[in-house]
Amino acid sequence: MSAALRPSDTDGFGNGLLPALACHALLVWALAVGVNWRASDDAAVAEAELWAAVPQAAAPRAEETPAPPPPPPVQAPRPDPRVAAEQARLEREAEIAERREQRRREELRRQAEEEREEKARKARELKAQKDKQALQQKKQEAERRAAEQQRNDKAAKAEEARREAQRQENLRRMQGLAGASGSANASGSALQSAGPSAAYAGRIKARIRPNITMSEPPAGNPLAEVEVRTAPDGLILSRRLSKPSGNAAWDDAVLRAIDKSERLPRDTAGRVPPVLVIAFRPND
Repeated sequence: MSAALRPSDTDGFGNGLLPALACHALLVWALAVGVNWRASDDAAVAEAELWAAVPQAAAPRAEETPAPPPPPPVQAPRPDPRVAAEQARLEREAEIAERREQRRREELRRQAEEEREEKARKARELKAQKDKQALQQKKQEAERRAAEQQRNDKAAKAEEARREAQRQENLRRMQGLAGASGSANASGSALQSAGPSAAYAGRIKARIRPNITMSEPPAGNPLAEVEVRTAPDGLILSRRLSKPSGNAAWDDAVLRAIDKSERLPRDTAGRVPPVLVIAFRPND
């Protein structure tokens, strides 16, 4: 190595000692100042290592961010006069349409009410007409029945008179006097009528009465007269109630007894009258 490049020899370490001590003293002073500064500030938060060569300052305290001011109120836009006028027009038209619809509904309701009243009136008139016709028909029916009853009464009276005359004649025949069977004013020329004998009526009743059967005797003593038509040998051809007794049970019992008898006995002359009217009473 050349002499120019070789470092110069030191005459000892005394020359570098002083600067080193000065540096260490300055470092200790800086550390002391830094420790004292951290102790005096309560709010600061900092952390330092003792071995650090350079002191570090604490960060400043965070401040609260104030809330932003509220936004200014938004003013509604001023309505357009044309739009307001159009809206008012539409509202008026809607109100007018509503009133028209209400009047239309009222008119329909009034017409429906009038139609109901008209139907009710026609129904009442029809009912009154039907009632009047029914009353008139009842009146006509009553008049017809009265006229028919009157005709029936007249016919019944005429039939009753005829039957009574026939009965009297039969009784005269059955109860004829000896020698002549005619009555005192008889106009016949025969000495003896061809009518039945006096005892013949009793023989007929004796044949028929045993055949009369009833569960209980009728009240009173009703008289039933029966017209009987016979053949020459006494066979009963027909019978008819010529005079009812007023007791249907007694009348039916007499007719059944005649049907059950079937044949009448002959009279003393050996004959049977073709037509007889026989009277029956329960107590005879």
